[in-house]
Amino acid sequence: MFEDNNIKVEDNILINQALKGNKSALENLIKKHQNWIYNIALAMVSDNNDAADITQEVLIKFITKLGTFKNESNFRTWLYRIVKNHFLNMKRGKYETKPISFDEFGEELDTLPNESLSNYAYEIDNKILVEEAKISCMKGMLLCLDREQRIIFIIGELFEFTDAIGSEIMEISKENFRVKLHRAKKQLYDFMDNKCGLINKNNPCRCARKTAGFIKKGFVDPINLHFQKEKITTIGKMANIKVSAYENKVIKDYQQLFQNHPFVQSPDSLKSIKKLLSSKSIMETFDLN
Repeated sequence: MFEDNNIKVEDNILINQALKGNKSALENLIKKHQNWIYNIALAMVSDNNDAADITQEVLIKFITKLGTFKNESNFRTWLYRIVKNHFLNMKRGKYETKPISFDEFGEELDTLPNESLSNYAYEIDNKILVEEAKISCMKGMLLCLDREQRIIFIIGELFEFTDAIGSEIMEISKENFRVKLHRAKKQLYDFMDNKCGLINKNNPCRCARKTAGFIKKGFVDPINLHFQKEKITTIGKMANIKVSAYENKVIKDYQQLFQNHPFVQSPDSLKSIKKLLSSKSIMETFDLN
C-alpha cells in the first residue's frame, strides 16, 4: 500500500489543491484515508463507537497539521505517525478501563459456559453470530497487549508494513521495531496456541460453544453487528498483502486469521466529512471555497 507511485502522486495533488483552499480536494483526501484510519482504530480499541470517535479526532489533527507536511516522507507514513501518537496518548476506551492480561483473558474464557446456540432464537443466522463472536474474541486478545505493542502488531503484522516504514511511524530504530513486533506476536500467538481452538484443534475453546455467553456478556450484539456491518472486504485483500514465506506455518496461520477480519466502512463517512469541513476552524484554516 506504500509503494504505489500513483497513490503518492494522487495524494500530493490533493494536498496541494486542499492547501490552496479547494474544499473538494480536501474532502476527497479525507475520504481516501478515513476507512484506513477507522479500521486501524477498530483493531486498536475493539469498539466501533470508540473507533468512530477516534477517527474523527485523528482526522481533525491530520487536517489542521496538513500544512506542516513537507513531502519529505510518504504522506501515509506521515499520516500514520499522527495516528500512532494519538493512539498512544488518548484516554482509555470502554474496554481499556482495566488492563487485562492474557492469563486473565484465558480465565474469563474458561469460566464462560459452553452452550449451544440452538437453545436460543436469534433473527441473525447462527453462523454469522459465531463469526462475530470469533472476531470479538480475537479483538479482545489484542487488548491484552499494551498500546505500543498493539499498534506495532497492527501495522507490522496485520498490514505488513516493512520495518523501514514501521520504524519511521513508531519513531524507533528498525531493529527495535522488529524486536517489539516479535515480542507482541509471540505473546499473542503463544496464548492462542495454548487456548484457542481455531488452529490448534487440541484446545477445547470453540467459538460456537462460547457465542451464547458472548451475547449474554454484551460482547456480541445479535441485533447490531459490531465488526461485520458495512463490510467492504478483508484486511488482507484491502492492504494487498502478499503471502509471506514463514518457516513456521503455525505463525502464518494465526496471522491470516487476523488478516481475514473484515475491512469495514467508517460509519456515516460522507455526512461526517461534510460536517467536519463546515466547522469554523477548518474553514478559516484552509480558506475553503
